[in-house]
Amino acid sequence: MPAHIRAALTQTQLSIPVADRRLVLGTWQGVYLYEHRTNPHRRELILHLIGEPSPK
Repeated sequence: MPAHIRAALTQTQLSIPVADRRLVLGTWQGVYLYEHRTNPHRRELILHLIGEPSPK
């Protein structure tokens, strides 16, 4: 049961716009990874970028 509640309260994916190779976030915004487990383990982060690269 606790796992279902945690999944409902926290996001498992996030979409963030990117411009000029930087995340487009507001002044007080940030991205945080919250882990519910107490034992250390390895976490894999997957990025999926959509769009055309900006000219250098």
